[in-house]
Amino acid sequence: MSDTEITQLLVRARNGEPERLGEVFQALYPELMRMARSRLRGRDATMTPTVLVHELFLRVTSSDSLNLVDRRHFFAASAQALRWIMVEQARKHLSQKRGGGAVHVELDEELSPAAPGGAADTGVLALHEGLDALEQISPQRRQVVELRYFAGLEFKEVAELLDISERTAQREWERARAFLLAMLEEGNGD
Repeated sequence: MSDTEITQLLVRARNGEPERLGEVFQALYPELMRMARSRLRGRDATMTPTVLVHELFLRVTSSDSLNLVDRRHFFAASAQALRWIMVEQARKHLSQKRGGGAVHVELDEELSPAAPGGAADTGVLALHEGLDALEQISPQRRQVVELRYFAGLEFKEVAELLDISERTAQREWERARAFLLAMLEEGNGD
């Protein structure tokens, strides 16, 4: 389905035809599944990509205040919803564990927590807090991280969605990554 057709469906959804949003999800389902698989790769199996996409669908379609304008806005809202779903899952998982203490969290090139189990959940929560701080400095950088990390998009896709050059998307990613890594190191007392 073309970007124009998606935009038209979103306009119709805003204008009293909420079932059109379901059509948008159906058209973009393969891309949403790719995003979910990318985000869940290497994590415990408590959530599958299908469950994640269906939770995303429920979140986006049940929001009364969500006014999606176009494909770009849809994916930005989806990335943000994926972030919140993963944060809630991490909080729930950590609240079920006993004990505590500081957990060392390492981030690889893609900002994904490198530690298994509870540390991965702690990493998601630390990243979430870092993104809140990053929002105050640069909303665009926060958006680049959400689209890259939570949506699993390539720089080219991020650039298209944010209407910036691919090089700018890469630069913003590197700056955001440096900021987040510094915050995580500071938080771990390193």
